[in-house]
Amino acid sequence: MSCQLASDSILYANGIYRLVYEIVGVVLPCWVAYAIAGLVFAFILVNAVLLGAAVITWGERRVLGRFQNRVGPNRWGPFGLFQPVADLVKLLTKEDLRPEGSDRVVFSLVPVLMVAPLILMTAVVPFARNTALASLNVGVLFILAVSSITSVAIFMAGWSSNNRYAMFGAARAVAVLISYEIPVVLSLLGVVMVAASMSLGTIVEAQALPFFLVQPLAFLVFMAGMSAELNRSPFDVAEAESEIIAGYHTEYSGVRFALIQAAEFGGVGVVAAIAATLFLGGWSGPWSEYLGWLWFLIKTGIIVFLFIWFRATYPRLRIDQIMAFSWKFLLPLAMVNLVVVTLEVFLLRGDDGVLTHTDLAIMAAINLAVTVIAIAVFGNLIKDRVTFRTRQPQQVVVPGVSTIEVS
Repeated sequence: MSCQLASDSILYANGIYRLVYEIVGVVLPCWVAYAIAGLVFAFILVNAVLLGAAVITWGERRVLGRFQNRVGPNRWGPFGLFQPVADLVKLLTKEDLRPEGSDRVVFSLVPVLMVAPLILMTAVVPFARNTALASLNVGVLFILAVSSITSVAIFMAGWSSNNRYAMFGAARAVAVLISYEIPVVLSLLGVVMVAASMSLGTIVEAQALPFFLVQPLAFLVFMAGMSAELNRSPFDVAEAESEIIAGYHTEYSGVRFALIQAAEFGGVGVVAAIAATLFLGGWSGPWSEYLGWLWFLIKTGIIVFLFIWFRATYPRLRIDQIMAFSWKFLLPLAMVNLVVVTLEVFLLRGDDGVLTHTDLAIMAAINLAVTVIAIAVFGNLIKDRVTFRTRQPQQVVVPGVSTIEVS
């Protein structure tokens, strides 16, 4: 018995899936081989997301320690490598509590809905040539659609917890997610226009020059917008521990809290992988046929480090500053980038519909100047102008208490 995938199947381009399918199909019926190959790849995806979250948790704590002149995790294992394992064991043994008066079904669904979008997005990201589980021709649209589930999950967490702090955090998170989704989508439109495709594989192949050089403004908008959508500092008002305890997940504990934290840290890895694919050329590099996965991991690691560096540098913004940053700064920048890239593609693209390396270099030079000017102009427009008024100290007289004036 032998099983072969049809060449028009969306799974045909995936070499790993096809290999498992054909091997299993030698001894089992094709429909069983189809299911087993899918389960094997699903197992790989789930563990990649969860293990990635564990590695990023350890790495972020170590890097933040260096930024803040301390050591970071160093007790469990060499260099504290087993710290995520210790944290997982601790959370698994904690009591799983549910607040009285909460919505049991909605409250329990939230951790699953937080993790599921990450796995779905990972399924369309190619970490090497022909390795994505589903090579969709609308990959960018799929990612944008699936990522919106997170907004619903966060609001469900706040609504079902029967807790005012959780509701405040959920309301903040939804406001931030909706506000920053618009500039992020506009920034990706420029990438889609230059590549002339929404397929992630095609976008990687179109980057004769990495798109972060061709569209630096879009890259900056995407990074800032995704940092806000991931609830990372300085945009982490949804979990502001100094104001609302822990925000939307205040009432979660045990395994549920572990899944939410895995979704947050795993989200950093998934977004970094998407950014590496869209702006840094994905698997492309020397000997990419054999080392494509290594180049992809290196570029993803660079993006993760940028997220950590950004978190360690800036203090938390107020909610009004976060809203102003989105609507008055990022949105105009994204619109400027979209207009400029549209004109460049219209004027430079040849009859064959392809932008050459020279065309991309011209676009990079123009867009770099546009980036500097646009940031200077719109940054000056939203800059807070604070006027300091000097006040003379007033003497406070407390009845029955003698005071001595010191000059």
